[in-house]
Amino acid sequence: MGRPPAPLPLPCSWILGLFLFMSLAEADAEGSPALSPLSSLRNQAFPLSSSFLAPAPAVMQIHHHHYHKELTVAIVLASVAVLAIISSTFCAWFFWRRSRQMLDSKDIESSDAAGGLTFGPVLSKLNSFKMTNKKTLLPTIDYASLESATNKFSVSNILGEGGFSHVYKATFNREVFAAVKKLDGCGQDCEREFANEIDLLGRVRHPNIVPLLGYCVHGETRLLVYELMQNGSLETQLHGPSHGSALTWHLRMKIALDIARGLEYLHEHCNPPVIHRDLKSSNILLDSDFNAKISDFGLAVLSRNHNKGTLKLSGTLGYVAPEYLLDGKLTEKSDVYAFGVVLLELLMGRKPVEKLESSQCQSIVTWAMPQLTDRSKVPNIVDPVIRDTMDLKHLYQVAAVAVLCVQQEPSYRPLITDVLHSLIPLVPVELGGMLRVIQPILTTNQE
Repeated sequence: MGRPPAPLPLPCSWILGLFLFMSLAEADAEGSPALSPLSSLRNQAFPLSSSFLAPAPAVMQIHHHHYHKELTVAIVLASVAVLAIISSTFCAWFFWRRSRQMLDSKDIESSDAAGGLTFGPVLSKLNSFKMTNKKTLLPTIDYASLESATNKFSVSNILGEGGFSHVYKATFNREVFAAVKKLDGCGQDCEREFANEIDLLGRVRHPNIVPLLGYCVHGETRLLVYELMQNGSLETQLHGPSHGSALTWHLRMKIALDIARGLEYLHEHCNPPVIHRDLKSSNILLDSDFNAKISDFGLAVLSRNHNKGTLKLSGTLGYVAPEYLLDGKLTEKSDVYAFGVVLLELLMGRKPVEKLESSQCQSIVTWAMPQLTDRSKVPNIVDPVIRDTMDLKHLYQVAAVAVLCVQQEPSYRPLITDVLHSLIPLVPVELGGMLRVIQPILTTNQE
């Protein structure tokens, strides 16, 4: 969009000013002839008697009267010019302010469209909503609409459940779908996470972060409405009934790249940076094209804006960085550690924590580290679903990235930006990377 057009009164003020200058010059020339250089030169070249130079009294009166008339006109024109300049300045400021507001509103709409978000169509279909928070631009949605869309929160519509919440599939007007997270009477911690989710997701817009469409407060019940992710969570895809059969090697690398892009946005482009604090495969949601989006920001905190002593230890076993678990030290590198665990899940198809026969648990990091550092063993620990379907050089590179991300010492872990640049060459161009696949790699069975 171009700049707002200049207001029309401004050129008129310049014309009036030019006319004023000409009038003053004319009045000065006619009212003070003695100051004219030409008349001075004439008097020196052709000296005349004083009686000849002295004008008649009537002529002097006419000249003085004409001079006063010109001066009066000049003063009136000056006043008009000043008023015109003031009014044109005010008009220019008014039109600039109005155009700036229109530009800002269109920028918000275009950023949503660029990110592939569907706020407009969804909200236009809802039965009742109203804006209550200009800072977050999130609408509150009528409880009756959500109850109707979920068939009174029917068990058959449950998509998943957490510690104190259930997620339901909602259908509005038989054509628009959403996911509704319902939190029932869960106390102060739940209330805090609910407010945190609204505050952060109400301001964050990125293709790899799940869109929050609105919320509802109904008595002790709190509800959050998200864009529906048709392929569920990464955890369900990897560890559910299909056991990762829908996720090829290239799709898994695309998912890892999407997660890295979302984290990079939170760490590098948000001000102040955002630490997710609960990154895990169940909080990675997949849309119909397997685009990955980070969800659940209830535990997220702003970097450098939290106190080590007052911050409650939170997270999920298997994903929590050791320095945070043991010492309460939380940084962006804590998210990098959790990303490394998710990358190992994608690589090996194993859960982050698995039970042993002796009723003990073993983390995927502890089990995998000795084998990831030995190239001869890496192909043997890959998920059988994708084994022998990738270039070994790419496999070794992903294994190396995972090893760096799950280092015990935070300073040894890379920034998420470095991880992102390491993954881009491994993802096909059509999936958002830079890899040009000449021909598909055959599996052992196909051979």
